[in-house]
Amino acid sequence: MLHSGEAFDLYQTALQTQRVPHLTGQNMKLKDFFGGHPLDLFPRVRKDDPITSFEAADSIKEMTAKHHKIIHDCLAEHGPLGKDGIAKLTNLESNQVARRMNEMKVIGMVFLTGKTVKSNSGRNEREWTV
Repeated sequence: MLHSGEAFDLYQTALQTQRVPHLTGQNMKLKDFFGGHPLDLFPRVRKDDPITSFEAADSIKEMTAKHHKIIHDCLAEHGPLGKDGIAKLTNLESNQVARRMNEMKVIGMVFLTGKTVKSNSGRNEREWTV
């Protein structure tokens, strides 16, 4: 398994170059490594949704990658946090952070600590780290 920094670097390289450096030094096509664009792993629309939903989902792909970087950098700088703590430090909305965390977990960019912290509403929420 890749360490979070290695996974993040690999992911960023893939997004920027559309190619993934293979462990042997060869380059693979991004779609061969991830089965398509890595953000396509997370469908944002259903096949029977209106066209406006498809347009919105397509337009958010670039923003999603930026959110991943912002969240990763926040956790690297400030240490383990819950989604509300991340939102407060990054000026992202709590909902935006919550939507990205599972994606980032699947990609290997962040991990759960197994601990909980209090959310803004006083409820327990999961704590994340890089």
